[in-house]
Amino acid sequence: MNVTKQFYGKTHDGVAVDLYTLQNDHGGVVSITNYGGIIVSWHVPDRHGKFDDILLGFETFEGFLGEHPYFGALIGRYGNRIEQGKFTLNGVEYTLAKNNGHNHLHGGLKGFDKVVWKATEVRRADGVGVELHYLSKDGEEGYPGNLNVTVVYVFTNDQALKIEYTATTDNDTVLNLTNHAYFNLCGALSGKNVLGHELTIQADAFTPGDAGLIPTGEIRSVKGTPMDFTKPAPIGARIKEDYEPLHLAGGYDHNYVLNKSDQALTLAAQVYEPTSGRVMEVHTTEPGIQLYTGNFLDGTITGKGGVAYHQHSGFCLETQHFPNSPNRPNFPSTTLKPGETYTQTTIYTFSVKK
Repeated sequence: MNVTKQFYGKTHDGVAVDLYTLQNDHGGVVSITNYGGIIVSWHVPDRHGKFDDILLGFETFEGFLGEHPYFGALIGRYGNRIEQGKFTLNGVEYTLAKNNGHNHLHGGLKGFDKVVWKATEVRRADGVGVELHYLSKDGEEGYPGNLNVTVVYVFTNDQALKIEYTATTDNDTVLNLTNHAYFNLCGALSGKNVLGHELTIQADAFTPGDAGLIPTGEIRSVKGTPMDFTKPAPIGARIKEDYEPLHLAGGYDHNYVLNKSDQALTLAAQVYEPTSGRVMEVHTTEPGIQLYTGNFLDGTITGKGGVAYHQHSGFCLETQHFPNSPNRPNFPSTTLKPGETYTQTTIYTFSVKK
């Protein structure tokens, strides 16, 4: 196993950015940049041993500097949406940017996806990786508290990428970290959509949202609805069905309530792509997972290999706490207090089915 570092480019204000390439002993390669903690590429084998990059994104750093839908990026301080860009904590109302209609999305105008993290190479017995650190200062994007965040990516010999998140604060705040990788197990250069990927989610319920995709507070059973992935089903099999949550989101863009009652690391989802044989499993300590099927991709973004990303060109499985939790007392709390340590672990693992 090996990790190498190279110059990747400079931000618009001249800050140098690096690219870390992680290689295991079985041909797997993951590239990660300290700009936004973006997973730039991930090459995994198919059933015939052919390696393909299975992440949507760009060939060069300049692509990631432009406007894009968070390809591969670390998301914070708060992944997903906060209603009206406001929340109240300890009787104080905090105002955030409204960067998604009337709502706040993925940390604001300059979230963790757009900052340069301090990076250190990691070499462990179980893998190689990169450790990223960032101090988000009190008041940044409207959030309270000086927040020290560390995210460690570790790539292993069993084609797994482990993401370990930790954070501490000096004042009460809210926090919901995740990664926004867009997967296509056919390969990023295939030009195929993901509707034929077979998906299983370990969740008997989801949190339906309003027209702005803000959860209503209801926790609704998936049984008998197109939201039910408790048994394997193609992503596209029911995506056009006459069901209001699908109409409002233009497909799947929903938080699933995982079947768990604690922070144990458990299987959350599995995806199988029949033509390549690739299988991806997602394990997490988080209570929820957001399924997003690239509904807003419209062909205007040209990615790797000159491929235009159309609707459903990729899917995301973002491990998380629930959207808008600071405004929903019945949802698991996202409050972090001084003296506490936020922890989250998510592992994406690839294998093949012959």
